[in-house]
Amino acid sequence: MKELALYTRPTCSDCQEAKKFLKAHDVPYVNVDLSKQPEKEAELIRISGTRIVPAFVFKDPSIFKRFRKPDVLIGFENNFGEIKKRLDLS
Repeated sequence: MKELALYTRPTCSDCQEAKKFLKAHDVPYVNVDLSKQPEKEAELIRISGTRIVPAFVFKDPSIFKRFRKPDVLIGFENNFGEIKKRLDLS
């Protein structure tokens, strides 16, 4: 399974729904709260090209991960089906 990082802000309702969904399905993830880690915003922009949250960042855990760009989905509601698919929750 790919590693998942979720970039969020506490004022984002879509972010809160995404975290509830992941918790309800026992999906392990790293929450990157940009209000507590503002330096991570530059990383999000580098990875996704935007600062919009929630950002689901799927990283390949293989030894070649440093050569592969992570898969990124921006938004929860609009990408719900694809998120379920990538987490094998369909």
